[in-house]
Amino acid sequence: MRRDFCDGVGIARLLNATLVLPKFEAAAYWNESSGFADVFDVDYFIQQVNGFVKVVKELPPEIVSKEPFQVDCRKRKGQLDYIESILPSLLEHHYISITPAMSQRRDRYPKYAKAALCQACYGALRLTRSLEKKASELLEAIPKPFLSLHLRFEPDMVAYSQCEYSGLSPASMEAIEAARGDRKQWTGELARIWRKRGKCPLTPNETALILEALSIPTNTNIYLAAGDGLMEIEGLTSVYTNVFKKSALLNGEDFTSVHGNTKAALDYYVSINSDSYMATYFGNMDKMVAAMRAYKGLHKTLFLSRRAFAELTFQGLKGKELMQALRTTREEALPDCFCEFKL
Repeated sequence: MRRDFCDGVGIARLLNATLVLPKFEAAAYWNESSGFADVFDVDYFIQQVNGFVKVVKELPPEIVSKEPFQVDCRKRKGQLDYIESILPSLLEHHYISITPAMSQRRDRYPKYAKAALCQACYGALRLTRSLEKKASELLEAIPKPFLSLHLRFEPDMVAYSQCEYSGLSPASMEAIEAARGDRKQWTGELARIWRKRGKCPLTPNETALILEALSIPTNTNIYLAAGDGLMEIEGLTSVYTNVFKKSALLNGEDFTSVHGNTKAALDYYVSINSDSYMATYFGNMDKMVAAMRAYKGLHKTLFLSRRAFAELTFQGLKGKELMQALRTTREEALPDCFCEFKL
């Protein structure tokens, strides 16, 4: 969502358009209806992008009853695409709704649009005071120093990946099947190819193995930045015993009052302020966290390579042999500053 908001500001600047306060469309994923104002400080956002883009909280009366003209931005790559293809629609309909584009070529934006986008990303989006207070209390409650681990092994994530797993518990398999819908998992040679491409989320057990190969002590304090329904977590906690979750660190009332968007916001806040951050899947949150940590000068940020792990396991390596191969891969692939990963 942060990425899409940043893009929205950049595109509005490209088109010299007024931006209507963004609306969340997350109910389909997290079964909730929280809005922009429930997570972000609206007035601060408007103030901080002032001079870059004009933002309004509501549509003007003359078009409030109109449905926006839908524009698909997924194939738009740069300034000319927007000016030549989307600006005419804006001028004709006066009110358009854009579909976010994961493949944006932001490097092709002119400097004035890049400046607006960066101001939105790094200067304008801050949590509401109440949510930031809760996030600060959560951060304070975690024993220091600590590693924030973004672990992606929820049923919907595994189902979305279409990956084949063996050795999971019956409860996990049932949860994955329930979340799969029309997405059928790859099997046979296609499953092997898919996994070798690094498309499959690491299990908690695989994550623990890689952490050990990175020489991260098993008594390390780990904050688990993860969604609800994380499966097979015992594969991690049986090795790393100091693992902390939001549900245990927040009091009952605070925890029940947060949902998908706000839980993700808490994880984001903790992760950008953690001593170290590690991601098992290079997704949108990981990219935003890594960028903000780099902006703040926090460089202990690691992404675990699912592709390298798959290559080694397909060679038949297991146990100590796999551990040694992972250590060798790390030493060959990472600069010294990342190899010396100490808390």
